[in-house]
Amino acid sequence: MILSAFTLFHVLLSLAGIVSGFVVAFGLLTAKWFEEWTAVFLWTTVATSATGFLFPFHRFLASHALGILSFIVLAVALYARYTRQRVGAWRRTYGVTAIIVLYLNVFVLVAQLFRKVPVLEALAPTQSEPFKMTQLVVLATFVGLGAFATLRFRDEQLRTT
Repeated sequence: MILSAFTLFHVLLSLAGIVSGFVVAFGLLTAKWFEEWTAVFLWTTVATSATGFLFPFHRFLASHALGILSFIVLAVALYARYTRQRVGAWRRTYGVTAIIVLYLNVFVLVAQLFRKVPVLEALAPTQSEPFKMTQLVVLATFVGLGAFATLRFRDEQLRTT
């Protein structure tokens, strides 16, 4: 029962991070700064990564490696945002790391959907081609989003909303 409640809490944190991350990405694309959404995005993503390590496990898994990678990228994003205030090259650094962190969250979401949604699990029970193709499309989408958002966020005058 406690593990189920904790799992729900972890999933809700993750979904809050993803939804707020898409708002932040929209801001990057339109050169708008959403201060509150940015804080929600960064801190729910930190909490999601942290709570992911609190689940019981018996060996090091790919999810742990992804969590460590997420923490590293988050540390750079937080430094660029809060310590360097997105000044100069740190503005672009923040934009790139924000998109990467959002991508990592969406990557995990897709993986969990293929594990938990019966229709998707039936399509790729061993996370085979449909899963890999979906992840490839997600990656390509985020590479494009990241490139465009970083250019817009860098070149346009930033407007705070």
